[in-house]
Amino acid sequence: MTPAFFETTIRVVGGLLSAYDLSGDKVFLEKAKDIADRLLPAWNTPSGIPHNIINLAHGNAHNPGWTGGDSILADSGTESSWNLLLFLKEQEIQSISRRWRMLFYSLIKHFLPMACFPSILIQTKDSIVRNHNFWGHGDSFYEYLLKVWIQGNKTAAVKHYRPVSVNLEPKSSKYNLQFLWNSQELHHHLLRIFCEKMGNSLIDKMDELACFAPGMIALGASGYGPDDSQKFLSLAEELAWTCYNFYQSTPTKLAGENYFFNSGQDMSVGTSWNILRPETVESLFYLWRLTGNKTYQEWGWNIFEAFEKNSRIESGYVGLKDVNTGVKDNMMQSFFLAETLKYFYLLYSPSSVIPLDEWVFNTEAHPLKIVPRSGQGENFGGSDEQKNLIVRSRARKEGRFGGD
Repeated sequence: MTPAFFETTIRVVGGLLSAYDLSGDKVFLEKAKDIADRLLPAWNTPSGIPHNIINLAHGNAHNPGWTGGDSILADSGTESSWNLLLFLKEQEIQSISRRWRMLFYSLIKHFLPMACFPSILIQTKDSIVRNHNFWGHGDSFYEYLLKVWIQGNKTAAVKHYRPVSVNLEPKSSKYNLQFLWNSQELHHHLLRIFCEKMGNSLIDKMDELACFAPGMIALGASGYGPDDSQKFLSLAEELAWTCYNFYQSTPTKLAGENYFFNSGQDMSVGTSWNILRPETVESLFYLWRLTGNKTYQEWGWNIFEAFEKNSRIESGYVGLKDVNTGVKDNMMQSFFLAETLKYFYLLYSPSSVIPLDEWVFNTEAHPLKIVPRSGQGENFGGSDEQKNLIVRSRARKEGRFGGD
């Protein structure tokens, strides 16, 4: 079995850890540790950047051929910064943390002034710039930097992650402007978008995948002065309005995969399929929870009804080959159940259901308990059970316990 490191971590390890946090059943914790142990060989690279594909049975790891042997920022950054590999042997955790810190600070040094990081990381050096974006190959990296800070209970040990998650610090926000572009669009409104950066050029194109960003920015807007917090919340709301218009602008009222923008004209669908993605609904959920504005519930309901009308079939839901014609494909992506429907459910649930001051969602929408990090280092303090797992692991290695 040779799955992707990224999907295995967010779906399998993340799902097992979430099941443990929700149920307290230790079998989920032990299974999470077993999978995490099998993922370890992916870190055995010259650069310290993990490979993105690994054979769980034999530990053989490599990168996909289309990257030329290089790693993807979203994949590598997610594994490193999120630290779902919490239950590994302590020495190995420390080694991985050191490798990640070296890469992390190298990226900050070279790319923070640009407010965006390279989407492809070369294996023989620290990094190489091929393109920059907030979606596709880069999205989860930014999301997890903020969520490491949140899951670490916003303590001093994790404070350095926060300002780099899309550069929300007021002193850095000026750099964001080169990735934002206003365009006259629907109904004479200005639509705020994230552009894609190729070298020194900006491409006036935005993917639906980038629609996770309004929720991320809204989630990271708290804790500043009133003016700065409102500035970031307003930015999140403007971006969410753009994402909602991705849906409203098509005959089916479902969004295409990406859109192009030309000043003074309406936006146009680029790739016209819809594969039941969750990003816009996710952001509507966060904005509803954080503002209480029922407009976000209304937008969500309109999107849900569009899925019901265009994607619902007898055996489930399918995507569309073309959002303009409504022609269906024959596949229901796993993230539709794990994320899209879950965020729809939460959008209409009381705030007491998975409250955001107690839980943080991983990129596959699995809720995980917020826990403080200890000291000034990179490791979690963890629950007593988590600590006991690490103690038992060390004891087995030292021969103090026989077997498991």
